[in-house]
Amino acid sequence: MAMTHPGAPPVPQWPAIAARGLHKAFGGHVAVGSLDLDVPVGSFCGLVGPNGSGKTTLLRMIAGLLRPDAGQVWVAGHDTWADPVSVRRLLGVVPDPLNLFDRLSARELLRHLGELRGLDSDEVAHRSDELLGVMDLRGSADEQIGGYSHGMRKKTAIAAALLHRPAVLLLDEPFEGVDPVSAVAVRTMLDRYRASGGTVVFSSHAMDLVDRMCDFVAVMAKGGLLAVGPIEQLRGGGRLEDAFITMIGATPVDPASLAWLDDVPR
Repeated sequence: MAMTHPGAPPVPQWPAIAARGLHKAFGGHVAVGSLDLDVPVGSFCGLVGPNGSGKTTLLRMIAGLLRPDAGQVWVAGHDTWADPVSVRRLLGVVPDPLNLFDRLSARELLRHLGELRGLDSDEVAHRSDELLGVMDLRGSADEQIGGYSHGMRKKTAIAAALLHRPAVLLLDEPFEGVDPVSAVAVRTMLDRYRASGGTVVFSSHAMDLVDRMCDFVAVMAKGGLLAVGPIEQLRGGGRLEDAFITMIGATPVDPASLAWLDDVPR
């Protein structure tokens, strides 16, 4: 695969994300094992799997936040490690943990990020005000982020990831801790972003959310991919949750176990 020059636009004909032989181990534990993945441009991709399956490690390697032991990742045709300038411009990331600047306000954070990305100050102010409004953060936009609730911090991080209108969004559990009203607003915003050609990859434990929002799914377990493809194909005519349980081989709960829970004090 040919290398591109820093600052170049997305490369035509490439997937939004391409990973080849991606591998990461922590001590003797393999978090992601020799993984290959293509995410189509313009897709809404759900990354699902049990706790400890490697979802966060995979997203961090794609984003360039964690160096793999082996393998390569390309974002819109640009190598994450060989061409980091282009990749950072093309990506919007909500990591876990969030790592926000607690002594800044949300408005200050967005202004600072806009300056770092070379955006016009008036445009940054306009985009920031719209994003803060959609996220229901205008009332606290000038308060320090350190005093925000977890849900407010998550919404601030999503606003920061969208500010420069990236080509690809990587979101690690973006709806965790976000209230239902704000979650609807975020979903609407992401649908509009995707409809205009953006690509979203988000990890989630909420199968019903993935079922409603995604058209492409990657199922992980024990650091590898069990299945990747269009959601209709993976559903097999049923619910995604049922297909997921079948794929990972979860053991049904024995109805005879935990019988002591039936003895409720009265």
